[in-house]
Parts: sequence; C-alpha cells; structure tokens
Amino acid sequence: MNRPANSRVRWFLIFWLFVLSAVAFLDRVNISIAGPSIASEFGLSNIQLGWVFSSFLVGYAMFQTIGGWLADRLGPRRVLTVGVLWWGIFTALTAAISSRAAGALVFFITVRFLLGAGEAIIYPASNQFVARWIPAGERGVANGVIFAGVGVGAGVTPPIITFILIHYGWRLSFWVSAFVGLLAGAVWYVTSRDTPEAHPRMSESELATIQAGRDLRLASGGGDKEFISWGTILASKEVWAVTLSYFCYGYVAWIFFSWFYIYLKQARGLDLRASAMYGTLPFLAMAICCPLGGAISDFLTRRHGKRMGRCGIAVGALGLTAIFLFLGSKAESAHVASVVLAGGAGALYLSQSSFWSVTADIAGGSSGSVSGFMNMGAQIGGAVTASLTPVLAGQFGWTISFYVAAGLAAAGALAWLPVDPTAKLASRRQEKAF
Repeated sequence: MNRPANSRVRWFLIFWLFVLSAVAFLDRVNISIAGPSIASEFGLSNIQLGWVFSSFLVGYAMFQTIGGWLADRLGPRRVLTVGVLWWGIFTALTAAISSRAAGALVFFITVRFLLGAGEAIIYPASNQFVARWIPAGERGVANGVIFAGVGVGAGVTPPIITFILIHYGWRLSFWVSAFVGLLAGAVWYVTSRDTPEAHPRMSESELATIQAGRDLRLASGGGDKEFISWGTILASKEVWAVTLSYFCYGYVAWIFFSWFYIYLKQARGLDLRASAMYGTLPFLAMAICCPLGGAISDFLTRRHGKRMGRCGIAVGALGLTAIFLFLGSKAESAHVASVVLAGGAGALYLSQSSFWSVTADIAGGSSGSVSGFMNMGAQIGGAVTASLTPVLAGQFGWTISFYVAAGLAAAGALAWLPVDPTAKLASRRQEKAF
C-alpha cells in the first residue's frame, strides 16, 4: 500500500465520531422539545411522558454491554454504520403514528425503547475505536471531542426542533433528524476503517505515532484477540467504581436531556422561545467543557500521572457539579437559575473523558465491552431520573429534584476515590499463564 507522506486521519475520524455523537443526541433530545406537543395531541400526562423518556433509556441501558461486545468482535466501522441506520428508521417511525390511532402510549414506548437499543452502540463502539486508533496520551482530548457532540447535539436541538415545530409541526422535526443521521452514517462508512493499519490514507509517520502510544496488539483479523473474560471484568473494583459513579453521572445528565426544557417552561414560567433559548445553555456548557476537561486530563496525566489526571479531575468536577446544582435550584430569577444550572452541566462534562479514557486504558481490546457495561450504569441512572423527576417535582417541587441530583453528583465524586487507573485487566491468554 502506497501511503501519503503525512496525515491526520485519526483526528478526522474523531471529528466524525463527534458528528455521530451530535446526531445521536439530536435523535434522543428531540422528543423532550416536542414532548408538550405530543402530550397535547395524544392526551398524555407528564408522568406518561416520563415513561416514554424512560423507555428509550431502558433500551439504551440493556444493550450497552451487547453493543460493546459486538464492537470488540466486529469492529467499530460496521457496528456504527448499522447502528446509525437503525436510529434513522426508528426516529422516523416516532412520527408515523396517527393522532386517531389507539394505543399511542404503547407505540411511543415501544419505538423509543427500540431506538434506545440501537443507540446503545455509539459510545462503546467509539471507545473501541479510541483503543485501536488513539495513543494513550491523547485519549482525554479524543474522548472530550467525541462527547462534545453530546453538548452540540443537545444544544442545537431546542432551536432547530422549535423552529420546525412552530412552522411545520413536530412530525417533520423527526423526519429531518432521521435524514441527517442517515447522511452522517454514510460518510462514516465510506471514510472509516476498523484499524489504522487498514486505512489507505494513513501515513507511515501517523501510523508509527499510533502504534508507539497504543497498548493494544492487533491481530491480522483487525482486532485484539486477547479478550478479557467477564469473570475478570466483574471482579474488578475499578469497573464497579466507575460504573457506580457513571450511574450518578447519568442521573444528573438526564435531568437536562429530559426535563430541563420543560422545567424552564412549567416551573420558571418562560415562554416557548425563551425556554428554547435558555434551554441551550447547559448543552453549550457541555460542548465547551467536555474537550476542555479532556485536555486538562491529558495535561495532568503527563505531569502528575493517571491518578491525578484521570481520577482527580473526575472527583473535582463532580463535586463542583453538586455545588452548582444546589445553588442554581435556589436562585429566585429564572435567568440566573438557567445560567448557574448550566454551569453544573458544564462541570459535569469536565469529568466525561475520565470515564472513557480509564476504561480504554485498563481494558484494551475489550474496551467496548467494559465501557458498555459502565455506560449501562449511566443509562439506568438516566432512566431513573426520567421517571422519578416528574414524581419528585409533583410531590415536593422542582427544587427537591435538583437537590437529589446534587447529592448523587457528590456520591459520584466519592466513588472515584478507590479507582486505580493503572490497574490493567488481564486478558484470557494472560489469565491462563498464571
């Protein structure tokens, strides 16, 4: 293979994973913006709307580990391509039901569950890509860029969906979301490969950089065949600690994804346009803070080691999140509350790359499976908050909902204390040697 003299293929593909991440959140957050219109058309209560939100997260959580396992064995290129096709189909189906049809609630719950099952592959497959393509010293930034797509996707969704909803109705917003996803998936399939060794645009210098900083041995079939057994994974205190912390993280994050827009409208009295505008602030903060947190993590890792660079920033960021949520929920002004709570969302995402960098570092060729298991914890947390938040808000007020989230953010910070980010999990081949 004749390789170009120089290239930065890995960063183009990281950028495209950022695009797919943004599309994933466009497909999942659109329903929180269209939710009041859907509820009005089909006669759904906030509690029932919460069931619809939770059904996505139940499917998303249940298929995380399976999605990671598939990415480990089949590679991120094919798994992500099929996944994006799946998202497009079920996003479009969300808008297919007639307002006169019976059983609308069951239909929405089923379709959103299946959409969640398909979206479950996005981040475990991305983490498998990072393990194969990104040197260890660049993983904080790489994961930060990928997850910045969460903030961008969720941030651009309110104004886009609101504009389409006002002018053309909520159904068209889902069809537009589906089309954008299918287009992004096609570009990914054409431009990506499972390994840097297989990419025709990869230069020798870039390949050498990747191989020198990668603790993953790739077999001729395109992947690391030294998979880690589930007994080893489930015996690891690091895996359980980051999974518990990510449960807390997911609980907090999904208050913003599921309920923040409705909170501003119903609890703070903002109109549709103002809710859409202020509703973007947490997601803009996420988009900025996610790559920033990754860059800080890599910098501290180089200077002070992984304990400080990966664990230290996660503890500090989650602790800061708890403070912002507590203060923001008490603010009298809707505008001040929006800004302070957005600060909490940004602080939360300072810790994002730590979760995914640590699982890539300790799991190597099984990083898809391990990060999928971890992400299952986050989505269980998200499913809990999607259904519990309206119950707490209805019984005790919205302030209590944010107090609970603040407490869980603090618990998530504490869960990082026993994590050793240098404790690599043994592969099956290594296990047999003992």
